[in-house]
Amino acid sequence: MFDHRMTVFDTDEGFVADALPFLAEGLAASGEPPPLAIVAPDRLDLLRDVLGGDTRHVGLVPHTDWYTGSAANAVARAAAHLAGHAGPGGRTHLLMEPVWNGRAGRSPRESAEWIRYEALANLLFAPLATTVMCVYDTRTAGAVLIEAARRAHPGTGVYEDPARVAAELDDVPLPPTPSDARRLTEPAPEAVRAWAAGHGLGAADAELFATAVTEAASLGRVTGALLWGEAPGCVCELGLAERIDDPLVGFVPPQATGLAPGQGLWYARQVCAYVDVRDTDGGGTTVRLQYA
Repeated sequence: MFDHRMTVFDTDEGFVADALPFLAEGLAASGEPPPLAIVAPDRLDLLRDVLGGDTRHVGLVPHTDWYTGSAANAVARAAAHLAGHAGPGGRTHLLMEPVWNGRAGRSPRESAEWIRYEALANLLFAPLATTVMCVYDTRTAGAVLIEAARRAHPGTGVYEDPARVAAELDDVPLPPTPSDARRLTEPAPEAVRAWAAGHGLGAADAELFATAVTEAASLGRVTGALLWGEAPGCVCELGLAERIDDPLVGFVPPQATGLAPGQGLWYARQVCAYVDVRDTDGGGTTVRLQYA
């Protein structure tokens, strides 16, 4: 039931021409709360100007207040909003624009994670009667990014299965493991915490990183662990004996509210900037966590 749309424009007038009918559709939908626009601050000003007195009927949120972390954090934010504010069955209209001229677009690595988020949203929110229109301005989101995003949105003519999109992103090799990486036979929390603190992470961050590693290690039998890097970009790579075939692993929100140990890879994805899950030639899995 998830209705996942996208709009592409290159002028302010183009944005308004697409946004207004979408918001009007949300306002007219029975059993829904007021639509929510989560876009760049200057676009919120455009909406205020054209909506006039109707502005009070539409929620307006600067996207810099909503997208404050990683793509995995955005999954958590959206899930929490739908659970707490949507109508029955998740009914609501959301106009959404990641910060493509900020974190989301600051590097090919970061952009790839947000395209993964766009693709997997079709699976994560599939049971919900939520209507989303994603905003792509060619002045801030480049042509390569937009073409990749088309593959993550049904109705574009080039939509691909989300699992296939995620698999293609995982085909891009990760940076090689340094030759001087610290090797552990098992990632005991105290050992990871002490190593992270010795490489520049403060006490609170070292604790979070060690817990994230422990949570990731709960996925299966650990065959080894490697640590490298300096704060804030400390990295831990875990070898697991089992193969993990679920592209949504660590993206499905837990039933419990709030972040707490015991949530497995969900916890790790919320704490770390990057969590990569890759198959190994021997039938196992490599999980690489980068704190920042």
